[in-house]
Amino acid sequence: MISSSIIFSFLYISMSVGYSTVANTMTSPSPMTVAIFGASGLTASECIYQTINQGNNVIGLTRHPSNMAIPKGSGGTNAGKPFNHDSLKVIEGDATNPQDVQKVFSTHIDSVIIALGGKTADVGETMLTDSTNLVIDAMKTNGVKRMAVISSIGVGDSKKQAPLHFRVLMSTMMKRIFKDKNNQDKAVRLSGLEYCLVRPGGLTVDPPTGVINVINGQAGSISRADVARFCLDAISKKDFKYIGKAPCISSVGGTRWTKDRSAKARTG
Repeated sequence: MISSSIIFSFLYISMSVGYSTVANTMTSPSPMTVAIFGASGLTASECIYQTINQGNNVIGLTRHPSNMAIPKGSGGTNAGKPFNHDSLKVIEGDATNPQDVQKVFSTHIDSVIIALGGKTADVGETMLTDSTNLVIDAMKTNGVKRMAVISSIGVGDSKKQAPLHFRVLMSTMMKRIFKDKNNQDKAVRLSGLEYCLVRPGGLTVDPPTGVINVINGQAGSISRADVARFCLDAISKKDFKYIGKAPCISSVGGTRWTKDRSAKARTG
């Protein structure tokens, strides 16, 4: 997840591996129930919208339920309308609060998506790591094994996959948030759970393209809707090939880094 107000442009010179959306789903006698943390964020709202459209249930935790809205990318003419659905339960709470996290697991949960974000000045310097550790503990306590964690290009061993200008920001203006992201990354890797650390390139609020590439070189742009699709595959497909890995994803159409800095594409 990229959080910057600067537009970066660079040539898309990476090698990519095509990602197939065809795989076996995990068998279940009833619809899945997915817990989504950071539910009012833009990428999280895509995850919620698409999960519900697949016939599944969502329990979302957010500090700001009033901010929840149907996403622009997938929502079409309904984009921006209040997010009300029988298959959606929203819990107002803070993911750094153990009691609030436990509320999410008061019912049966099949899998988890962590889509937390926010400015360090607003949420604190260790929010991602602290929250993720609480979610991991709750998953273990409740026997939940599979999770997708939306991270960012530049985290861990993907630093060289980010454009030069963004790497400069990572070590200056965004130093604190990337320290937290890297610690979150370590916590997930050491969890012993079935995880996928998703590292998208420059995020947009465009409609889904249905084209997702796992990138070996420098990353391009990708819509939040396509990121959500990848996350849902990660938590629902039994033989998902990137479990236990941290793939960087971009869309074929992303030939240049185009971070939308408008209000509609706020961090989330």
